Amino acid sequence: MITLYTNGVIHTFQLSQPIVEAVAVKDGRFIDMGSSTQILAFWGTKSDTIIDLEGKTVTPGLTDTHLHLSMQAMKFIDLDVTGVTKKEELLNKIKQHASTLEKGAWLLGAGWDENLFTDGGLPTKQELDAVTPHHPLFLTRICEHAAVVNSKALEQINYSSDLPVPEGGEIVTNPDGEANGLILESASVLFKAKIPDKSYDTWKKALRKTITTVIQYGVTSVHSNDPAYLGGLQQTYQLYHELLNQEKMGLRTNLLIDYDFLEDLHKEGMYAGYGNNTLQIGAVKIFADGAFGRRTALLKEPYSDQPGQFGEAMLSQDTLYNIVKRARELAMPVAVHTIGDQALENVLDILDQFPSAAYRDRLIHAQVINTDLVKRLASPDRIVDIQPRFLASDYPWVRDRLGEARMPYAYAWKTLLDNGVICGGGSDAPVEPLNPLLGIHAAVTRKAPGEIHNGWYPEQKLSMQQAFYLFTKYAAYTTNEEKIKGTISRGKLADMTVYSADPFQLKDADRLLDTSIEMTIINGDIVYRKG
Repeated sequence: MITLYTNGVIHTFQLSQPIVEAVAVKDGRFIDMGSSTQILAFWGTKSDTIIDLEGKTVTPGLTDTHLHLSMQAMKFIDLDVTGVTKKEELLNKIKQHASTLEKGAWLLGAGWDENLFTDGGLPTKQELDAVTPHHPLFLTRICEHAAVVNSKALEQINYSSDLPVPEGGEIVTNPDGEANGLILESASVLFKAKIPDKSYDTWKKALRKTITTVIQYGVTSVHSNDPAYLGGLQQTYQLYHELLNQEKMGLRTNLLIDYDFLEDLHKEGMYAGYGNNTLQIGAVKIFADGAFGRRTALLKEPYSDQPGQFGEAMLSQDTLYNIVKRARELAMPVAVHTIGDQALENVLDILDQFPSAAYRDRLIHAQVINTDLVKRLASPDRIVDIQPRFLASDYPWVRDRLGEARMPYAYAWKTLLDNGVICGGGSDAPVEPLNPLLGIHAAVTRKAPGEIHNGWYPEQKLSMQQAFYLFTKYAAYTTNEEKIKGTISRGKLADMTVYSADPFQLKDADRLLDTSIEMTIINGDIVYRKG
């Protein structure tokens, strides 16, 4: 079956034919491209379907190199408090949601960000108890590196001051030693172990809705980290297999596997690249540090707004070394969360002790760097996995955390690209919104939508083309798929995103936010068309 897409402004992102009007697709791959006249003259009588793009703009299909489909799916199941700007509003939402639950059931949710609250800081444990007297509560911060709990939740884990807490975690206490309801990093596993698993059908329905939503944003490929939420490696793979390979939902998905499931990978005979072009096993996911919001990202120098505080290493160097060692024994690449410069240095020190895997290692976030780290990252075997939208959420308060001296090397994407570091672009949804155009806008403007200034540290602005490359051409390198996706080229997978306007002709980059997704095309098929 041959399908023609004609009369478009098609940005191929390849040098030989940067813009064409039409493409021909057969068996899910591009077989030809050129002017509409040329393509119709040669392929018109041989084609089964001809689709007129009506002058709309097309790029290679957008890829999100880092998100969590399972956590995004929770928005269809649990309480979503994303964007709440008042503590009082947060408490009211918790109370309202509690009224819908059976007595004793866990009240779960996510999305709070105390930096948005205009009426004080986090709710106290006593305030949480008042609105959830009959339910254990576990409500995670938008970054997933912290949570708030109530007394009922603490009872569930039989909390006492001498309760062992996993390495890198903390149950925060008041000066008198009483738990105050704030949970940091890996301490959350104590609570998650007591939370009943969601049913297979519940997850499947929520994931189906999530995949549909992702595709509507023009995204054709994602890299998602899910086994810790979806009940382990086997169940995670089975869920996606049924939705993507059997139901043919289309979204190409590369699964990052938490290091806790390394032995399951070995047992199942799975490896990086296992699967097909729709569903594939990716790298081993590891957390080296936390986040700036709660000052748990690990820094070389202390936080400027909290002297003496350097952040937290989630794992000791010995533990991290042993995880990487085992991953390499299984010929697996690693994908390591490294926000702070010390965390990044610690990870590179370990990676330097091992030969590269067949697939590239990725360093996720790398939000504060230095000249030495840039040199060490500029390797064809390493990828920096960045989330440009973080800038829109983190400025200006992140300047207080890091201090002015470190800011030229914070969120320094242009520095990375200019020095030959390969970077892929993602959202980290639901930490940030799914819409990749928001990430592209942040990379180009260095500001949040609606802000009126020249951008935070504008010398780090990317061009519109560079920003789109993060989510297309460069993103393909993250999973060693640059030969089959990322550009519109003969022989590559026929994935495309169609826009209402040409982003590369916009005189004002803010107008990008007015651009809509007209079609999402995967494998040559239209899987979403704007109604």
